[in-house]
Amino acid sequence: MNIGDAAKASGVSAKMIRYYEQIKLITPAHRTESSYRTYGDNDVHTLRFIRRARDLGFSVEQMKTLLALWRDRSRASADVKSIAREHIEELERKAAAIHAMTATLKHLVKHCHGDDRPDCPIIEEFANPGYDAPPAVNARFGLNGLKKEHVGR
Repeated sequence: MNIGDAAKASGVSAKMIRYYEQIKLITPAHRTESSYRTYGDNDVHTLRFIRRARDLGFSVEQMKTLLALWRDRSRASADVKSIAREHIEELERKAAAIHAMTATLKHLVKHCHGDDRPDCPIIEEFANPGYDAPPAVNARFGLNGLKKEHVGR
């Protein structure tokens, strides 16, 4: 099948297929005499594997390792599990960071008057991360509860 057919069958765009060939994540496709790429069922199966790994957020380097393990029938499942666990830990770190950023922004939005006045704790926080406002400003904007560790850094 041609690259368009392989893209449809695998769910990976033709552009990404070319990119994966360029970075050697997949082996270059066979070429016809007129230099068109051709793909077989095994290629599509590999592309589907990559698509699922990518959908789960694995990096290109992790996908290279996972592909090598997938192809190695004598692999230890512990090796695969280790990669998945490391990835879970990274996803959980990212989720915690997103949660902290969301909490900070919710707090700032809650305490912004959103009116015609120029005073705005959101802008103040962006301009002065971890802004330690004078007590009167903290009281005015309700920033006493804003914890510096919740500021998305």
